Amino acid sequence: MTIATLKKMQADGEKIACLTAYDASFASLQDAAGVDVLLVGDSLGMVLHGDDTTLAVTMTDMIYHTRWVSRACRRAGIISDMPYQSYTTATQALENAKRLVNAGADMVKLEGGATIRAAVKQIAQHDIPVCGHLGLLPQSIHEMGGYRVQARTKATAGTLKQEAMMLQQSGASCLVLECVPARVAAEVTATLNMPVIGIGAGPDCDGQVLVVYDMLGITRRQFKFSRNFLIGKDSIADAFKDYVAAVKNKSFPTAAESYT
Repeated sequence: MTIATLKKMQADGEKIACLTAYDASFASLQDAAGVDVLLVGDSLGMVLHGDDTTLAVTMTDMIYHTRWVSRACRRAGIISDMPYQSYTTATQALENAKRLVNAGADMVKLEGGATIRAAVKQIAQHDIPVCGHLGLLPQSIHEMGGYRVQARTKATAGTLKQEAMMLQQSGASCLVLECVPARVAAEVTATLNMPVIGIGAGPDCDGQVLVVYDMLGITRRQFKFSRNFLIGKDSIADAFKDYVAAVKNKSFPTAAESYT
């Protein structure tokens, strides 16, 4: 599953199904179920380590989990998060991106807009694909005042659109939009050439991603934008297959599972 494949899916109108993955066992099941992209997310700090935020996750953590996920994959592409404070300069960003690629990542993901422009350029210029991340930024959760829907006003939505275009122009190959109104996500998706993968961003993105523990209903909180795909299934493997099918046939997310 390459960048070219994802862009072809985008051009063909085929939705991209993405889930987080942190270990070889789950990754193997997800890969076999047809998940297109596995995101080794720094969300592991919350769902595996029990922290309240992602801020304590280290490069060592991300390399460790990327290595085990990559060993289990035969088809899915692998995106690995650059953790908090691992890309404060362009030079640092490139070195840490190389470490994740060496561990098995096909692409690295960075949070932010204008502040990460130089880092995105540096990584992309060295032939490492970059995924941007806008909207709710878990690594900036204290500055954002908590886990809140972003880009609700005309001004903040305009800024998000500008930063999305800036990331694309800086060399990003795809974008994750988190917790923004569906109408804003639809406008961004229609504007960009690169694939847009949404989480809590409505049905009109080019693809969808969920934290795997959320879609299995085994986290402490069930978010409005998520769904428990394990309900009524005989196995976790069946839940993964149902998730892929729901993303592909556009029955997930519904309007009720989207922010307005």
